[in-house]
Amino acid sequence: MANKTEVKDLLEAGVHFGHLTRKWNPNMAPYIYMERNGIHVINLYKTAAKIEEAQEALKKLAASGRKILFVATKKQAKDIVAEKAGAVNMPYITERWPGGMLTNFVTIRKAVKKMASIDRMKKDGTFNTLSKKERLQVDRLRAKLEKNLGSISDMTRLPGALFIVDTMREHIAVKEAQKLNIPIFAMVDTNCDPRPIDFVIPSNDDASRSIEAIMTAATAAVAEGLAERKSEKQAEKEGAAKKEEAPKAEAAAPVAEAAPAAEATAATEDLTKVEGIGPKIAEIFQGKGINTYADLAAKSEEDLKAILAEAGGAYASKNPASWPKQAQMAADGKWDELKTWQDEVKGGIE
Repeated sequence: MANKTEVKDLLEAGVHFGHLTRKWNPNMAPYIYMERNGIHVINLYKTAAKIEEAQEALKKLAASGRKILFVATKKQAKDIVAEKAGAVNMPYITERWPGGMLTNFVTIRKAVKKMASIDRMKKDGTFNTLSKKERLQVDRLRAKLEKNLGSISDMTRLPGALFIVDTMREHIAVKEAQKLNIPIFAMVDTNCDPRPIDFVIPSNDDASRSIEAIMTAATAAVAEGLAERKSEKQAEKEGAAKKEEAPKAEAAAPVAEAAPAAEATAATEDLTKVEGIGPKIAEIFQGKGINTYADLAAKSEEDLKAILAEAGGAYASKNPASWPKQAQMAADGKWDELKTWQDEVKGGIE
């Protein structure tokens, strides 16, 4: 696990400073330690615990190969988020949030492809055949697209999660993610509503030092997940190479011993590969004995709704109608068919 965040470090970074008491959101009461000089002070012990919880989930997402989209358009957060997210090769939005970025992802992808087509024009010489005025217009369009969408040019599918700095400012991003059941990680100040957020990190979202401290912790977990994924792939390659080299007679001998281990590995499958299921919902289902795609496929929509309703109001609004169908495709090993279905319906989840 990434290095544990110390309360002392959070204190030095000013993470505990909230907003004026008159601007507070009552739903943040559980995370507020006290009030001093008309300003709310955030409980840093709860912040540290929430950071650890978010790190574990971010690590799992990165290890599964999905992208986390970082969103921060406020001046003091832009450069920090761009630097930290770029360092772990994750997409980010630091200019204005493009309306429909998630809910109308197909159109956003067309704009990104437009950048690629302009680049091709410049390489094959087509660009030079245009008039001076047309070249200027194309250059301006390319610069505008690069500024707003350049950081997500490699994001070919909807992200597996969003990490947001200041949920009040990025309320449109929050609503779009909610609509598509995409998990939300966020820095939540005392004037924000934590209820729509899946992974709340109570913290000062205005000070650059505070933002840098939280972003450092988050991206460290992402980097660890990516490293774990890389080592697993390397181990798989080495295992496959050894298997090819080993004589068939030797390979047949340990089959009986390996069978229980294979069964144990298959006992719990990654339910988050079903579109709409995040790490928290997967944990809820596992607590109810739904550990495999086959288990999920066997449940009806009503059964899943009942489990989500029992888990709390934050999950009762989720729509599990397509989950058994997706799980059945996964259980049958029809991954290409599942990816195609996700692309056609909502753009897919990476």
